[in-house]
Amino acid sequence: MIIQPKTRGFICTTAHPEGCAAQVKRQIDYVNGQPAIEGPRSVLVIGASTGYGLASRIVSAFAAGANTIGVYFDKAAEGSRTASAGWYNSAAFEEAAQQAGRKSYSIVGDAFSSEIKAQTIDLIRAELGAVDLVIYSVASPRRTHPVTGETFTSVIKPIGDTYTNKTVNFHSGEVSLATIEPASEEEVQQTVAVMGGEDWQMWIDQLQAAGVLAEGATTVAYSYIGPEITHAVYREGTIGRAKDDLEATALRLNEQLRPGSGRAFVSVNKALVTQSSSAIPVVPLYISALYKVMKEQGLHEGCIEQMYRLFAERLYGTESAAVDERGRIRIDDWEMREEIQAKVAKLWSALTTENVYELSDLAGYRREFFQLFGFETDGIDYETDTNPDVAIPNLR
Repeated sequence: MIIQPKTRGFICTTAHPEGCAAQVKRQIDYVNGQPAIEGPRSVLVIGASTGYGLASRIVSAFAAGANTIGVYFDKAAEGSRTASAGWYNSAAFEEAAQQAGRKSYSIVGDAFSSEIKAQTIDLIRAELGAVDLVIYSVASPRRTHPVTGETFTSVIKPIGDTYTNKTVNFHSGEVSLATIEPASEEEVQQTVAVMGGEDWQMWIDQLQAAGVLAEGATTVAYSYIGPEITHAVYREGTIGRAKDDLEATALRLNEQLRPGSGRAFVSVNKALVTQSSSAIPVVPLYISALYKVMKEQGLHEGCIEQMYRLFAERLYGTESAAVDERGRIRIDDWEMREEIQAKVAKLWSALTTENVYELSDLAGYRREFFQLFGFETDGIDYETDTNPDVAIPNLR
């Protein structure tokens, strides 16, 4: 079939297997061009098929030479429907990892469920013995609690006051004002239940209890802070409340793992084009302005560059475990430089529909969005018949 992008709002409902494979290869090639990392040997990545989770798995396997297990919730192709991008990404990763002689396994299912946790523990015990790094990179709009059976739904809203600021339709380039009503307390609590630290805590508790978490293991979850421009809808909104809970969980886990010389961190990462960030009003326009400034300054990084720097410098390098006053690793340090944010703020105040392509890198944002799904990728002929049915090697 001829596979073309089909969009619905901030979602692309199709994905291209060859384009996704090319994007994965580009990340692997980048890592293979960097110095090797003396780091983890057996890694579990929960939320492993896209974005920072995928990049973490690539760095683990190809920079540190680690064996990996990836847990993710993606769908295979069915009838006229393509597989999800994460499915194609994982198929490409698994093939490359096995060619490189790494042990590599995939578990597809709901990471929040007790069944998937148990299946993962059994696989670790059978194939790896134990894991010495656990990456928690789950992004989901809903979560069903494995004990109570209650389903929670997250929202992206401010807290306290109605919020109005600029946003952009990255398909049309129209800059407009977005107004978002504040969340109720119930919505705040539901968002924390989905995106906070409870499930991360459950994973570590169960891995530890099962004896498959290695002595001295490290665990890392990912977060974002960002500038004042985005605070009302992000860091000071419902998502921010969930991230506060995630960070509190990291501190508890750090104490829990400390007797065995283990470590737990939240890594605050840079703003990047992801399926999640595309859904947040204001953020795509901010990222477009940020990209323009950071590219001009030679400081721009994508997911793979960020994760390589995190592993090579902060987790296993000379700046090992350098943290801020709240115990967080700040790999967003380049984004948050004072001179970078001053330039972004100046652009922000001037941005309109008429000048958005001149004053920001909206074109780059849009291209990266489609590349998430395997489109607009150099070297791929999108007019050629492509088989959407792709198998994932070592799928359990």
